[in-house]
Parts: sequence; structure tokens; C-alpha cells
Amino acid sequence: MSLRLLRLSVQARLITATAVLSLIVFTVIGVALDLLIRERIRQDVFSDTQRATTEWIGSMGTADQTPVTTSDVDLLQLVDAGGRVVVASRAAAGRPRLSTLWPASDDRIQHGVACSAGQCVMFTASRPSPQEEEMLWGGASHVVYAGKAEPPLLGTRRLELWLAGGGLVATALLTWVAAFLIGRTLRPVEAMRARIADITVTDLSKRVPAPPGRDAVAQLAHTANHTLSRLEEAVEQQRHFASMVSHELRTPLTGLRTRLEEALTYPEVDARAALRDALDTADRFQAIIDEMLLLARVRASSRENRERLDLGALVEEEVANRRAGGAIRVRAEDDLLVDANRVQLCEVLTNLLVNALRHMRASVDVTVERADGQAVVSVRDDGDGIAPEDRERVFEPFVRLAEGRDRDPSGSGLGLAISRAIAQAHHGALTVEDSATGARFVLRLPLPPGGSRAG
Repeated sequence: MSLRLLRLSVQARLITATAVLSLIVFTVIGVALDLLIRERIRQDVFSDTQRATTEWIGSMGTADQTPVTTSDVDLLQLVDAGGRVVVASRAAAGRPRLSTLWPASDDRIQHGVACSAGQCVMFTASRPSPQEEEMLWGGASHVVYAGKAEPPLLGTRRLELWLAGGGLVATALLTWVAAFLIGRTLRPVEAMRARIADITVTDLSKRVPAPPGRDAVAQLAHTANHTLSRLEEAVEQQRHFASMVSHELRTPLTGLRTRLEEALTYPEVDARAALRDALDTADRFQAIIDEMLLLARVRASSRENRERLDLGALVEEEVANRRAGGAIRVRAEDDLLVDANRVQLCEVLTNLLVNALRHMRASVDVTVERADGQAVVSVRDDGDGIAPEDRERVFEPFVRLAEGRDRDPSGSGLGLAISRAIAQAHHGALTVEDSATGARFVLRLPLPPGGSRAG
């Protein structure tokens, strides 16, 4: 049963659950109403019969002891201690006593139901007080019975049938309303599912239809579209990256093939020189592939081997490793701590310092400080700078400006792309910002709680 239910759609399961719960609730309500209505009818009937016995006993002091009946209570009898009906109403005349129930002296009013020949009578047996018995019958015990036919609702299952029918109608109505509302609510979800099923890796431009409003389904649609947009952007980046890699490797590979073919075709070509050129080209291939793998690892693993680092000390250490002979000036705040991967952060600093040294005229200025709740590293050279329209292009893989190619023809154009990827993996940023002279690269990293120690 459970496996069969699990195979149903979400809509069918919700409607089934609504129907079952509604049936349970209305069943409980129906049973409670049945008990309450039956008890209320009994109380009303016994209240009428008890009042009839009280009124008759009160009127027995008169000469005429004939009971006065009402349309509600028409069966009245006065029975003596021998079980003989002494006086009876017209409707009860000639009938045997209504009941053999004889109230005790300490419980003078009792109620009951007597059934015979398929008919039931609800009655009250009331015993007069000792004073009334002494005054009326010289102390002889008598009991007054007052009864009326049991109402049809108590004697039949008509009430239960009415309640059951009403419960089934209410359950069906509520299930229909639930099916309508659930269907209308899940209709956008089905449209989203159908649209997502049509999306393929070759066409990620499609988006799921977003219903109006700000409910959970609308938010789901917006989230799905946002995810699809990011997926499309990532796939486009991968395609662009693959295209650039192919273009970047095609030229040296073509040159390598040409050089080797010349060495094989023309005997006068220096084979050793050709092999040296081939080895140089292979070294360049290896450098490009290593940097591509590093870029892929940075994008895939953003939180590996993190540790608390003193950013100022790390910058000074990297500057010392450059051995620039005083060309690099450093101004760093003490004890400015960040959570970072040491190897990756050193890669960023190395790329920025090498890039600045390559383009400087005389000096490079490096500052490490706290600003706007972040740790900020600024590397500025005094070279020709970077045009505003190229400040984002320099971070694209394999992009190298003309000046960079002239100064270092062997570069791959991946250093700044890797540096920005590392900064973003650390929830930071790497940008080119305005500077009075030269180019100014700014690395921003978030400060952890307690990101600086008190001096």
C-alpha cells in the first residue's frame, strides 16, 4: 500500500491525504454530534416526564386525582405497593404498568426506558415523599409513572444516516476544493518541470515560467532561473576557456610540428637545434598546462588547507624573495590576520609583484592595511599603467596586452586570471583601480572575527 502510494504524483498524494484526513475529522465530528444530540433528546424527554410526575403529585391533594396529560407526556400511571395500577391517564388506561422499576426511599426519582412489542417508552418513576404518602394514602407506598414514546431519532439509525451522509458530502466537497487549489498551486510546478526537461546542455537560454506573487512556488521559479543563469554563464565560460586554450596551444603546436617536419624533410636543418626548439615549446606547453590545472583546482576547491595568516608578514616575505634591490617599498600594518590558503595567497602576491616589476620604471609601492572591514593589499608600479577599457580584460585567461607581450614573450596570460580566481575563492576581490602613475592592483580579503590583534 505504501509503495503504491509513493508511486502516485505529489498532487494525487496531497488530494488523497486531504480526503483521508477530512473523512477522519468528519467521522469524529459526526460521532460527537450523534452522542450530543442523543443525550440532549434524552435530557429533554426525561425533563418533560419528571415535570409531569411532579405536577401530578402536587395535584393529588384535590378530590379529583385524574392526571392531566399534555401532548408531550400522555402516559401516566399511579401504582400502589402491590403493583396495581390505581389511576391512569386515558392513553395509559388498560395497559400494564409502564415499568417494574420501584425507586428506593433515598432515590425517589429514577429514569428508564421500557420496550415491549417493538415499541419503547421513556419514563420517569417518581415516589412521593413520606409526608405526601402519609397524607394521601395513610403511609402506603405509591409510585407515579410518566412516560412518552421514544422519539424516532433515538429508536432508529436515522440520525446516524443523516450525519454519515452529511460527512460524506462535506468530505467530497472539501476534497474537490483541495484538488482544485492543489492543482492550481502545482500547475506552475508542472510547467517548470516540463520546461526544465526541455533544457539541454546545447541550449541553456530557456527559463522556467515564474508565476506572479511572492509565494514559495514563485520563489522556487526565481531560484531555478537564477541557477540556470549561473549554469549558462559557467558553461559559456567553459566554452570560451576551451576555445582560448585551443587557440593558445594551436600556434606553438603548429610551429613545433613545422619545425620537426623540416628537420625530417631537409637534411641541412640542424636536428639538434630543432630538438632544442621542440623542447622549449614543450616547456611552454607544460607551463600553460600547469597553470590551467592550477586555475581548475582553485575553482574546484575553495576552502582547502585554510589557516590564520599574518598578511603583512607574508607580503614582506614575498617581497624579500623577489630580491628587487630596494625597488619595492612596503608599508604594512602589523598583525593583520586573514584566513587563507598559504600556497594560493603566495601565488597571488607573486603574480602581482612579478607583474609590477615587469612594468615599472623605477619602483613599486606595496601597502597592506585595513579598510572598510577588509584586509587590503595594494601593489602599484610607476609604469605606463592600464587603459580603463582594459582593466577587466587583463583578468581574462590568455589575454595579454601588447606591452606585456613585448616585455615577456614567454608568458601564458594566465597569471592574473589565476590570481582573481584565488581571490574570489577566498570571498575577496582583485581589481585594477585608479592611480596617479602606473597600474595599481588591489587585493581585498575578508577579515575573520578577531582579524587583527591588539598591539
